[in-house]
Amino acid sequence: MSGDVFLQTLTPVTHDLGGFKVHRTLPHKKRTTVGPFIFFDQMGPAHLPAGEGLDVRPHPHINLATVTYLFAGAIDHRDSLGTFQAIQPGAVNLMTAGRGIVHSERSPLGERAAGPALSGIQTWLALPQAKEETDPAFEHVPEADLPVITGSGATARIIMGSLWGATAPVTCHSETIYADLTLQPGGSLPVDSPADERAIYVAEGEATLDGLPLQPQVLYVLRPGISATLRSATGAHVMLCGGAPLDGPRHVWWNFVSSRRDRIAQAREDWKALRFPLVPEDDKEWIPIPEVPKTVSYP
Repeated sequence: MSGDVFLQTLTPVTHDLGGFKVHRTLPHKKRTTVGPFIFFDQMGPAHLPAGEGLDVRPHPHINLATVTYLFAGAIDHRDSLGTFQAIQPGAVNLMTAGRGIVHSERSPLGERAAGPALSGIQTWLALPQAKEETDPAFEHVPEADLPVITGSGATARIIMGSLWGATAPVTCHSETIYADLTLQPGGSLPVDSPADERAIYVAEGEATLDGLPLQPQVLYVLRPGISATLRSATGAHVMLCGGAPLDGPRHVWWNFVSSRRDRIAQAREDWKALRFPLVPEDDKEWIPIPEVPKTVSYP
């Protein structure tokens, strides 16, 4: 029965980053992308020690867009365009790297004394080949501007694209669907998007798809064209993502994504030589090129 619904089941690689865990399901040895999604991380949930916080030092990206979406906590985003934007749960930060951008992500100073909460999803979307070298850009969409659909004991916030008759105002560089689904005990929701590639991910709780149990922190890639019903007996927090297939393979090495390996090699040399722009107000430190990065495409 499961073969009729699931095309692939992608189990996570889990990293302990000193105080909180990150569960990574994309890129995966079995699969690099689902629609434009080429990186899928669940951060936490965690409560960091008093006086500490998240400190992701300035680092570069090329040929992708990052999407930050929080369940709890807050993050201050700064980038080399001069952007400063705090993100709260339910809002969206979309950063388009294009030909190159540098950014940092840190817990707000006001939340560090008590020890900040941290929980959410960090994703990267590969840009279409024609847009890989576009100008870098940033946009923030507050929670109040994202459409919410309710019914049958379920709530769906549309993060990107069009689902259940509603469309999010977040820029899509290619056909994309992305939604945050909350199921109350006994709640249900149809999963019937026409997107060619779709995946379901249980962030918290218990859920089934057409009666098949879904394990938390596992990315379930759905067979094209199937319609199924998501249910939860006791409550669940679920993400739906996907879109149109990419226009060719993508390579991933550290924070760099591109359709061309030589472009990634150039970005590596540019970062080593400090040829990327700096982040205003956060230019005293940065993350060096790793000898062996944790994020790579396969093989």
